[in-house]
Amino acid sequence: MEIKNKILALTLICIAASSCVKAKLEEAYNKQDTQIDSYVSNYVKSNTKTFNETIVDTVGSYTETVMVLDTTYLEGSDQIAKIDTTYEEKLVYETVSRDTSWTFVPRVVYSNGSTRLVKKEGTGPELKANGSVSFYYAGYTFSGSINKAGLFVTNHQQTAESNGLNLTDPDYSLYEINMSETELIKGLHFGMIGVKAGEECEILFNGKDAFGNSTFGMIPANSALAFQIWVVSVSND
Repeated sequence: MEIKNKILALTLICIAASSCVKAKLEEAYNKQDTQIDSYVSNYVKSNTKTFNETIVDTVGSYTETVMVLDTTYLEGSDQIAKIDTTYEEKLVYETVSRDTSWTFVPRVVYSNGSTRLVKKEGTGPELKANGSVSFYYAGYTFSGSINKAGLFVTNHQQTAESNGLNLTDPDYSLYEINMSETELIKGLHFGMIGVKAGEECEILFNGKDAFGNSTFGMIPANSALAFQIWVVSVSND
């Protein structure tokens, strides 16, 4: 009976410890989500701009008869020889001016736990879940900001050089994938869906949607990540 009680007590302790670890992890992930929201919110506030302009609208038109004088001078003289008068009809437009303003707000896309902050809009079709995309990227561990100290991988040569990232065997070739055939980490996968050719964006997500409680290379376990993305092409064929 004593052995059974000890086993039961140990089991309860393990369950309690496991629950405590899970609760702390969820707390850490929630804190990361808050940091991501704050980072995105600050960027949007700093880059929201209002533009003012004057627009001229055509509100109507009418035909006006205009007298045209054709003057002929005496040869070698500034004396008038004759004046011919003709009449022409001229279309006159009536316009009004109005002042207007519009506000640019950076676009933010939320998708299954990922946040995509669009810094430069692209064109063409949006990438679908089974589409193909080619892009350059730079990956960072995220703890409230994106900075060179957190840079751990990139195929964008300018980013590598400007941040002093020394890679043993750098590969700056364009990354081309099919979304349904290539397994990306969850946060990056859902963040990429919807991008357009020419788009420049940042995709951010918490550690749960990155590598979880596993250490990956120089990335600590449960780290939130941010990826800068430069999209080159998108195809959904």
